[in-house]
This record gives sequence, structure tokens and C-alpha cells, in this order.
Amino acid sequence: MVLIDGKKVAAEMKQEIAAKVAELKENGGKAPHLAAVLVGHDGGSETYVAYKIKDCEEVGFKSSLIRYEDDVTEEELLAKVQELNEDDDLDGFIVQLPLPGHISEQKVIKTISPTKDVDGFHPQNVGRMVIGLPSFVSATPFGIVELLNRYKIDMNGKNCVIIGRSNIVGRPLSVLLSQKAVNATVTVAHSRTKNLEELCSSADILIAAIGVPEFVKGNMVKEGAVVVDVGTTRVRSEVTKSGWKLKGDVLFEEVAPKCSYITPVPGGVGPMTRVSLLHNTFMAATNQIYKD
Repeated sequence: MVLIDGKKVAAEMKQEIAAKVAELKENGGKAPHLAAVLVGHDGGSETYVAYKIKDCEEVGFKSSLIRYEDDVTEEELLAKVQELNEDDDLDGFIVQLPLPGHISEQKVIKTISPTKDVDGFHPQNVGRMVIGLPSFVSATPFGIVELLNRYKIDMNGKNCVIIGRSNIVGRPLSVLLSQKAVNATVTVAHSRTKNLEELCSSADILIAAIGVPEFVKGNMVKEGAVVVDVGTTRVRSEVTKSGWKLKGDVLFEEVAPKCSYITPVPGGVGPMTRVSLLHNTFMAATNQIYKD
């Protein structure tokens, strides 16, 4: 069994991006600039945005953090998004999800300019990805494909099952894995899928993105399968200083002995999600997606 080290691969990618940024500056270009809009004080969002700022520093990007309290109006937030769209110094920005209930996430996503949508959530970027045009691909699916490629895991013709159909992970990932560059045969399963155990245990590559801690047990995985655990749920813990720990969607102790490759939680998909955002921002800064 090989443990897929997302932390190590992400560090390699950061070095590659930092070298490109240095070259860009040497040739008279400006440092890529990424902004994050954070609404409220959600613990997970706070941590994630803090990591993004640190990541930017490490690769030589400029970063900005725009904060709002939970009671910000939808109108005010949309006005800020429009302002960021028009800021020529800014190459890309994200509005950290989830947002408070009184704000429409879809409305916010649709207001972000597709050329600055480095999260890859705008319908235009999703549509371009589906038909194979250059696009900003959402960070987690891009990171997963990159991770599998860098570990030289052959996906050509392989039976791939994704548990989870979210617009952020399951759906875009199913498209990426079925494209001609990868050629996997993809099934998207979810909580209502009949014979889920049987379906999962037929997968050469099993990707768990259902958001339920330790959902995938040993009996759902066939011998020699590749397992990617996308889950990151905070659960209370009496053995950690913080009082909580991250758990994946896979019961690691049961599943790992059966696998040829498996990602851990933490240290698997998470670091790849973060570095993929840097990748998208560099692409935005150097006009590699929307060239016209």
C-alpha cells in the first residue's frame, strides 16, 4: 500500500509556481495578486483563508483579505464583488463559502467575473470545462487529478466511482476524469444510490466526497483499489489540544490494508486544493485562460 502524500506534491508544485513568479518579476512583470472575501467567523473558513494568505507569501504572490461580519447585506457584498471585478491590480479573487443564509451563494458566484473566478465556480468556467475549452477548474477536482497524475496512476479505461455529486467536487471531477486526456469510465454515486456497497467494491478508483465521516468501510473496497478521500469533517476529540480532529469519508484503518494507493486525512487532498488555487491565480495573472 502506497500512501499518496498530498503535502509533498503540493510543496513541489509551490516550488514550481514560485520559480515561475520569480521569472515573471525578472522579466518586468508584476506579482500575481489574489484576494479573499471572508464573511463572518466560521472556524473552517478562517483557517482555510489564513492558509491561503500564507501560501501566497510562500510563492511570491500579493494577497488581500476583505472581511465582513455575518450581517453584511447581499447588496453590499455584490457591490464589493463588482468592485473587485473592475480592480486592474487584482488577478483573481474568491468569496469564501459557506455564506450566511440571507445571501444567495449562486448570485454571488454569478456576479464574479469569469476571468477572475479562480475558484472555478462560475457557470461560464464550468461550461468551458465540460466542453474541453481552457477554463479555471475548481481547486479540489483539479488537485485530485494532478495528484493521481503525479503518482503515475493509470486511469485509462479504469472503472472509477465517485461518491458525492456536489458542484464543487463530484460533478466537475466526473467530467475531468471522463475526458480524453484521462479516459476513465466514471460512475457518480450518492446517498440514494441503490447497491452502493456493491458498486463501490467494483471500482478500480474510488473517490469519497460525500461529507460523512468514515462512510466508506472495508467491505466497500476491492483489493488493490486506489482510494481518494476528499472528506474533511471536524469531529470532537478528547485527545487533541484543540478539542477537535479532522476525519475523512473513509474508515482508514479498515480500508488502507486493501488498497494499492490511498490518500490520508489530513495531508492528502487538502494541500492539493490550496496549491490548485495558486495555480489558477498564476494562470489568471498570465492570461492563459481568457486570452482574447
